[in-house]
Amino acid sequence: MAKKLVIVGSGPAGLTAAIYAARADLQPVVVEGFMKGGQPGGQLMTTTEVENFPGFPEGVDGPDLISRMRKQAERFGAEFIMEDLDSVDFANRPFTLSNSSRTITAHAVIIATGASAQVLDMPGVKQFWGKGVSACATCDGALPIFRNQVIGVIGGGDSAIEEATFLTRFASKVLLIHRRDEFRASKAMQKRAFDNPKIEIVFDSVLEEVYGSQFMEGIKLKNVKTSQISDYACKGLFMAIGHTPNTGFLKNALEVDAKGYIKVKSPSTATSIEGVFAAGDVTDPHYRQAISAAGTGCAAALDAERWLLANDLG
Repeated sequence: MAKKLVIVGSGPAGLTAAIYAARADLQPVVVEGFMKGGQPGGQLMTTTEVENFPGFPEGVDGPDLISRMRKQAERFGAEFIMEDLDSVDFANRPFTLSNSSRTITAHAVIIATGASAQVLDMPGVKQFWGKGVSACATCDGALPIFRNQVIGVIGGGDSAIEEATFLTRFASKVLLIHRRDEFRASKAMQKRAFDNPKIEIVFDSVLEEVYGSQFMEGIKLKNVKTSQISDYACKGLFMAIGHTPNTGFLKNALEVDAKGYIKVKSPSTATSIEGVFAAGDVTDPHYRQAISAAGTGCAAALDAERWLLANDLG
């Protein structure tokens, strides 16, 4: 028997959708493991402290926030399945979502699989992830460990310069590190970087190592033209080299943009397939915040509920 609603993804968007859908008596099934090697709970599972999620004036540990949201959804009857999906079929109704061990059928689906930050696989990066190394300046940059410290940002596009500029509010100095001898960012953004006295630009350089003890204490950079290794003492390093939406399992079942983000019919969360909705970072290349993801998760649940009722499936 087909489920009323299946939610794929268990980060802030998926869990918020599950809370709203469960309270609406849609008996949602949440598929937690949404991709091979994925992280159930999303990027918050690797965030040690969240200070900008409303309702937590003292901050909250990322995994703890996800755990609370999951328990809230379970309280209202959401069912959780910790498995990956291999494929979906949105061409026939009810929809099917499959892996090697099971096939789930559903009248409506919400895709909330998020996006993964592109991260350099260099010594020390994993060790100090959440202990100085991050991929979100607006999420973590204001934390006490970064205030009045030297911080590094890796990247050469608009996002990298935006993050470096943001971090100058808190850091004593920001090292803007790029592997080429010129930025690919817009001229206006480049001017912002060159004109900011707290930004030191390090061209022609790539990351060799992050080092420290309990928390990161510095980085080693290699000049790509001279091969010289330079040591920089810094307390933080932010990767600003892009994100990849977690849509591989969809295999072109939904319309996406040039970067792979699912297209939705704004202001709704409806996708190119009627009855399939999308929320969170998998649709959002701009904000990438837990609270904005949660907001679209709420909207997706409401959209799904109304669609099911309109089609006598709720």
